[in-house]
Amino acid sequence: MEKSTKVAECPKCGGKELGKGKHTGYGVMYPDGKMGLGSDVEYVICTDCGFIIESYVKKPEKFKGTLF
Repeated sequence: MEKSTKVAECPKCGGKELGKGKHTGYGVMYPDGKMGLGSDVEYVICTDCGFIIESYVKKPEKFKGTLF
């Protein structure tokens, strides 16, 4: 989680036990118009209520130059 912000507790329930998860396979994020060159999506999750606190792509460099 080196790209993660420093979150100490869940903003929804106040829980302090956080975990990390990721989407892979069909859950991969792809740059617009570049199927097959995607990145896993990782999450910081409250293990008490299940709230997704933060999400980010593991390899953001794959999305450079894809907006315009």
